[in-house]
Amino acid sequence: MHLNTPALPSRDGVLDPRIDGLLPRLRGLVLVGELLEARGASPGEIDEHAREAGRVRDELARLIGDDLAGLAA
Repeated sequence: MHLNTPALPSRDGVLDPRIDGLLPRLRGLVLVGELLEARGASPGEIDEHAREAGRVRDELARLIGDDLAGLAA
């Protein structure tokens, strides 16, 4: 049996375009952060990168929360 249910539904059945843009950005930040650590970047560089990833995560959480709240309305 095949279930066709999106992970994060929205009113139109697709994610908010802002969410679609932030997801690959966050993935890139995480991957580059891991690369920085592996290559011995300074703690300041790693922290700055981690803070940016945190800002993107926070924005995603806000947008996803808004999107899901709209479904409940």
